[in-house]
Amino acid sequence: MPSVLTVRKSNSRTLTLSLLSVLLIGLLLSSLVVGAVSIGLTDVLRVAGQKLGIVADTQDTTQIVLLSIRLPRLIFTVLIGAALGLSGAALQGLFRNPLVEPGIIGISSGAALGAIFVIMFVSSQFPELAERFQSWLLPLFAFFGGLAATYLTLQLSQAEGRTHITYLILAGVAVAALAGAAIGLAVFYADDNQLRAYTFWTLGDLSAATWDKVSILTPLVGLAIVGLLAVARPLNAIALGEAEAFHSGVAVERVKLTVVLLSALAVGVSVAFSGIIGFVGLVVPHIVRIAFTSDQRLVLPASALGGACLLLLADMLARTVVAPAELPIGVITATIGAPFFIYLLKSTQKRRLI
Repeated sequence: MPSVLTVRKSNSRTLTLSLLSVLLIGLLLSSLVVGAVSIGLTDVLRVAGQKLGIVADTQDTTQIVLLSIRLPRLIFTVLIGAALGLSGAALQGLFRNPLVEPGIIGISSGAALGAIFVIMFVSSQFPELAERFQSWLLPLFAFFGGLAATYLTLQLSQAEGRTHITYLILAGVAVAALAGAAIGLAVFYADDNQLRAYTFWTLGDLSAATWDKVSILTPLVGLAIVGLLAVARPLNAIALGEAEAFHSGVAVERVKLTVVLLSALAVGVSVAFSGIIGFVGLVVPHIVRIAFTSDQRLVLPASALGGACLLLLADMLARTVVAPAELPIGVITATIGAPFFIYLLKSTQKRRLI
């Protein structure tokens, strides 16, 4: 029979995840009614009733705004927030370092290099192609750029048939620096329009969400989320040391490869469609560990829910602070995340001194 302590921990995890789920649902409902077009909660219920066949279906502006603009954007935001939060938590668990974030393995820098390649080269050399497939070329090249950077980082970190964590960090730094140099060279030769387009992409944007993009994002991010949640127990074992984890039956090398590849998939797809959104993968897992526990069985799912909540809140602020215009989402996440993260660091230092 399970011990009393085990039952209490299980109940605590369930309660925490339930509260975060309720918060997420509340933010979703709030996001549906917030925006340039005023929509009440009764309108949301009416449109839902129309789609369920309870109320007679009549096409109007409210229904179009809700179903064609806000709903795909909210699903888009939740998926990206969950992907960033969960990937950050998994990589921090793997590296055993709370200051690690998804960009450490070169995903973001590789994606940025792919994006500026489209903005600088494809748009100037193949303008008709760029105009026709504008909404898909940049995400596609950004994704493969992030994937290529991650593959190069993994190859450089291999030694004696093993992935060394220290080499992985150093290889990630080197790949990011190399990509940064290439980006800097491209920026030097960019004209004003190209520079403006690249700058806005790097600040993040969720306004381009469509049902087509959601249909691509959902299975890929869903696969990464399920896979990362499944490595919670092995990550708990690795936290005690790789040798101890290996002797307790954990396939350490397989877990490393799984976490890095699935994090690259989740973050690569997210960054490809939304641009670079900082601080979510860094701050959210840290908050979860300080507020609750370092047990990965709670940290991973709670970071996914927390990332979705943080990005929804940031998206609401981005849409309302300067309405009817819209702030870049990366500016909001940095504005929320950076001061809060500094506060957490200072409070943690004080507790350790005491």
